[in-house]
Amino acid sequence: MHDIPFYKAHGNETELFEHAFRNQLPLLIKGPTGCGKTRFVAHMAAKLGRPLYTVACHDDLTAADLVGRHLIGDGVTYWNDGPLTRAVREGGICYLDEVVEARKDTTVVLHPLSDDRRILPIERTGEILAAPPHFMLVVSYNPGYQNFLKGMKPSTRQRFVSLRFDFPESALEIEILRGETGADEMLSNRLVNLANALRALKEHDLEEAASTRLLVYAATLIKSGFDPVEACRAALVETLTDDVETAQALMEIIYAAFGR
Repeated sequence: MHDIPFYKAHGNETELFEHAFRNQLPLLIKGPTGCGKTRFVAHMAAKLGRPLYTVACHDDLTAADLVGRHLIGDGVTYWNDGPLTRAVREGGICYLDEVVEARKDTTVVLHPLSDDRRILPIERTGEILAAPPHFMLVVSYNPGYQNFLKGMKPSTRQRFVSLRFDFPESALEIEILRGETGADEMLSNRLVNLANALRALKEHDLEEAASTRLLVYAATLIKSGFDPVEACRAALVETLTDDVETAQALMEIIYAAFGR
């Protein structure tokens, strides 16, 4: 049996996921980049003992990329299932990360899977797959990136049970850092306080907030012996901004946090 990925619950999300899974309900998770959405899904799939198919959605992702397509090999044509089809056949969990980035034709295949029909029509083979009880569709997106062109349509949203994620409270985020990296309480506390100071600037100078994921990267570098200030520069500052003046301002916060 595979190890269950480390995850610390923020609230009742694990209970909600289990109830949705048992009742064959699709789940939509919304929250900022790096707040733990993908880790949460991986944790729950392992906990439930189901195979997980994760798809990082992008502008060129089509319905065929999810369902499958005919390929040519050794002079013959054969059908190759996509990740969504494999998840349906195996009774697994299909996780579509940043689903609003995918092309609009993907909703054609998601709609019949995410309502009471729970079917996947494969137009090119003529199959209609009925999803088994253990199949679950999970999608996520970052509301901060939504705009008029890439927002999720109400007709799609209303097919899902929805769950809002955010960065954890400080005490829990410290616990996550310690559990994920083995960092001591003093370093974890300092990094979380630093992240909160950087997050306060999000609306002013930064497109994205300092994520828990980036704190894990910084703690990992520091734990391995890398200079703490330079670790924060590499994992936080240079990742969050390309603007030189903004980076300098963020470094002043780093210096203050580490007493330089």
